[in-house]
Amino acid sequence: MPPLDLTADVVALTRQLVDIESVSGEEGPIADAVETALRALPHLTVQRFGHTLVARTSYGLGERVVLAGHLDTVPVNDNLPSRLEDGVLHGLGTCDMKGGDAVILRLAATLERPVRDVTYVLYEAEEVEADRNGLNLLWQSDPDLLAADFAILMEPSNAGVEAGCQGTLRVEVRTRGERAHSARSWMGVNAIHRAGEVLRRLDDYEPRRPVIDGLTYHEGLNAVLVSGGVAGNVIPDECVVTVNHRFAPDRSEDEALAFVRDFFDGFEVTVTDSAPGALPGLDRPAARAFVEAVGGQVGPKFGWTDVARFTTLGVPAVNFGPGDPTFAHKQDEHVAVSEIEHCEQVLRAWLSRD
Repeated sequence: MPPLDLTADVVALTRQLVDIESVSGEEGPIADAVETALRALPHLTVQRFGHTLVARTSYGLGERVVLAGHLDTVPVNDNLPSRLEDGVLHGLGTCDMKGGDAVILRLAATLERPVRDVTYVLYEAEEVEADRNGLNLLWQSDPDLLAADFAILMEPSNAGVEAGCQGTLRVEVRTRGERAHSARSWMGVNAIHRAGEVLRRLDDYEPRRPVIDGLTYHEGLNAVLVSGGVAGNVIPDECVVTVNHRFAPDRSEDEALAFVRDFFDGFEVTVTDSAPGALPGLDRPAARAFVEAVGGQVGPKFGWTDVARFTTLGVPAVNFGPGDPTFAHKQDEHVAVSEIEHCEQVLRAWLSRD
């Protein structure tokens, strides 16, 4: 494998990264290439944790920011190697999120004296379960390496700023009944029919729309799966409605769960997955300076991203990266070259002036 050329333009570097296959769990080759390239830079201190790389400047400046991106992709779907056509770069990972990774690496290599100390994090296993996530593992083992005044996660956001993120909670709402032969249904109690009340409440749900740092978040509470039934001639004795609650970052996980339990009062509620949201923190000096650098336009992040891990550490964070997230994980994944270049230019300008 040829070494990464961090002096190449950011689009060429993106192609180099894309053409190194790095499906989750198989990030070794790309992590090796990134480590080799970073260790050649004398102005950075580089550490490796599994297939996660952390590179830091240490000039003792007044602020520290984190630029982070994951190295892994979803499985290949006949979309490698990369190809460049009419200003659009196609291929697995171009959008999610090797365009953002290329921006991080270009800045790490070519911005030797930023006006803010920078921690560059390229991590493994974001696309799979949380207990393998490289950022999560780093947060557990060496949280001091993620300490900062501000963090930017370079997930695709159409090259615009999406502040914070909403939390997510998944629960199973269970109804119970009594089995009976369907020819004598009155001898049993139909659990699926009892789930009708669960669905009625969801249909009547009015989403909360809190305003945080001037951004309007829009919560959601939705059935995403219904399971139940025994056989075609049996009255079912159990039905499970899986519900996903997307909650604004002004609520903790405990507060979100308390709301859901109250909403489904009278039913069994079992938590199957939970992750906190992330406050935008746009009142912090570094955040204000960054928003000004991108023209002052900021939107809320309705989905969940790893910026939430920074909130847990008390670090305000935003999403800012090239690519339309609706094309992530698709066979025709792609990114506009102009967005990759724009993200590099904005970050370089912001990290070069007070």
